[in-house]
Amino acid sequence: MPQITESRYMVMCGWDDVPHLDEKTKREILEATPSHLRDARSKGLPSLGAGAIYPVPESDIICDPFKIPAYWPRAYALDVGWNKTAALWGAHDRETDTLYIYSEHYRGQAEASVHAAAIKARGDWIPGVIDPASRGRNQHDGQQLIVSYRDLGLKLNLAENSVESGLDKVFMRLSTGRLKVFKNCGNTLAEYRIYRRDENGKIVKAHDHAMDALRYLIVSGISVAKVQPVAQRMQDSTSVISDMRAGY
Repeated sequence: MPQITESRYMVMCGWDDVPHLDEKTKREILEATPSHLRDARSKGLPSLGAGAIYPVPESDIICDPFKIPAYWPRAYALDVGWNKTAALWGAHDRETDTLYIYSEHYRGQAEASVHAAAIKARGDWIPGVIDPASRGRNQHDGQQLIVSYRDLGLKLNLAENSVESGLDKVFMRLSTGRLKVFKNCGNTLAEYRIYRRDENGKIVKAHDHAMDALRYLIVSGISVAKVQPVAQRMQDSTSVISDMRAGY
């Protein structure tokens, strides 16, 4: 159940959760419903109408998790903050030019060392990109975050942060089927559902850390993505086999 605040959670109810609609009625209602509202009507997924920044149905972008091929390059993007820090990992299928968001880190009120440990645990060889504004953004201890994260061993590059052009690039991938999200990335999908503009056309800057990370990943992450070195891949496989033999 996605958490919105410390005391608020999002609960969704769809047609499969109610007994009074038969299949014929569902089909007739769905046919009469605009495409961008169908997920809201049938699955209980929030719809923001014209205010949605990415008016692409969630059902078009989610996919079941699968084992990422070793030859697909990977990268991650990091959006930092004391109240919430988000990181998204993407794997790029170069044959179809499709980016798969396969993992997320989503946590607030933790030191940089905690976030860095979680990021390195997913593969310390994977390069990352980070919001360049982090150079002047401090957490409660006043440390400059990019310097801190690099000192903690993260391989970070500065992301391009041109917002509107970045949104266009994300939308182009979404609308052409070249961006997919594993369905176990619940926080990313929860933000996707409510990512919107206000009545003045400005982006609502709340609960959007994963969406910012998604934009950095697409604009700047794909170009720095890399494949795990063969030697390290073999070392990791040997470690797994040793752990299995030891009973871990």
